[in-house]
Amino acid sequence: MNNRRAFLSRTGMGVAGMALGAMFHRDALGADGKPHFAPKAKSVIWLFMQGGASHLETFDPKPALNKYGGMTIDETPYADVLNSKYKKNTVLFTGRERRSSPRILPLQTGYRKRGQSGIEVSDWFSHVGDCIDDISVIRSMWTTDNNHAAQTQFHTGRHIFEGNFPSLGSWIHYGLGSLNDNLPQFVVLGGRIMPHDGGPAGYSGDYLGPQHNGILLDVNPQNPLPFAAPVDGVFKEEQEAEFRLLQKFNRMEAAQHPDDAALQARIKSYELAFRMQTSVPELFKFAGEGTNARKLYGLDNNVTRPFGEICLTARRLVERGVRFVELIHGYSTDTLGWDAHFDIKKLHGRTCSEVDQPIAGLLRDLKQRGLLDETLVVWGTEFGRTPGVEGSTLGRDHHPTAFSCWMAGGGIKSGVVHGATDELGYHAVENRHYVTDLHATVLNQLGLDPRRLSVPGRQRIEIDYGHKIAEIIA
Repeated sequence: MNNRRAFLSRTGMGVAGMALGAMFHRDALGADGKPHFAPKAKSVIWLFMQGGASHLETFDPKPALNKYGGMTIDETPYADVLNSKYKKNTVLFTGRERRSSPRILPLQTGYRKRGQSGIEVSDWFSHVGDCIDDISVIRSMWTTDNNHAAQTQFHTGRHIFEGNFPSLGSWIHYGLGSLNDNLPQFVVLGGRIMPHDGGPAGYSGDYLGPQHNGILLDVNPQNPLPFAAPVDGVFKEEQEAEFRLLQKFNRMEAAQHPDDAALQARIKSYELAFRMQTSVPELFKFAGEGTNARKLYGLDNNVTRPFGEICLTARRLVERGVRFVELIHGYSTDTLGWDAHFDIKKLHGRTCSEVDQPIAGLLRDLKQRGLLDETLVVWGTEFGRTPGVEGSTLGRDHHPTAFSCWMAGGGIKSGVVHGATDELGYHAVENRHYVTDLHATVLNQLGLDPRRLSVPGRQRIEIDYGHKIAEIIA
């Protein structure tokens, strides 16, 4: 048994559980692997702030919150905001209905106009604020889930009550395929979506097939591929010979079961896993990056190093031809991440400090290498936070009726704001965008028309396709 386990590990089958379904060969794609029209970007880096980042203390500061802080909403000139027409048909509650006190909580950090564009950005994002002239801020996002399954909705466009659907990263791989057969084309780094919030459904190919699932990697130079490191003392030639033998067995099995798609997926996953044993560990050899990279990403600072290493890895992945890289920042063993139900000043102060410099470093690094023009960077979260205080804890509750995202690079306009919320940041009121509009914009920049990404026997509804946000496209 031990010899068999060692053989499987050496030949790559030890990561079959991780790479299962990763049929990253062009002949396995559901589409033809070609864009529908000329693309403006090759790859996407999807920055996801897990838990619900406050739009009010990040990219949509509202001075009215300071002016009316401590008052109930009914005591302000905006008493009708709770019953706005934009609330109708917007929110589907999962679990108990949440309704924070209508008493206004002032902004918990400062803000100022930044860059030549003069876009107002929170002081908690001072580094990203210094890059604002390369960014398009979308201040009018909305969704329909008031609980954290909105994380899955942000990735798939569908409410969790409606079942599972393919994620955006999976659609991109389905439509375009691989630029590098030695690496997975949809990679997830950092945190994970919790099981009760949809779990792997947030980065699943679902009915597109397991070959389009996101592959979860750990940024760990000592063990980036758990259970798949080659056994010590085994020569490369010996490992390759064992792999060829395994391929022979696989071909014999496949010949007996030519219509078994799951078997074909397993075979291809083993092949990819074998190649990844060489290609993936090289991604985490940061020593050759030099002092400039360490400074850009904050690798010498214990606060910024963890997410800095993730952002640096993302750059190295797109540089090597990976199509879609998702970076998740949020929950950990000692923090709720962005889910600031209490003491938002402390919680958001910490989370922003962990990601601000690394994200800015990523933007600057991509730009100076000439990669930003062909790499679309997207920053998002599942929903915003309420203008009203939650209880007496100086926190903000979940808020799906208005939140902010931003995009940079990949043919997107620089230094612009699109959409708006009301004076309290309660509702998106101008150029409102459901989450699939963000998806449609990403697909458009990659040369894909969501209406032409179809699967026989699977009917999509109108909202699934979204509408590209033409106003921010250069």
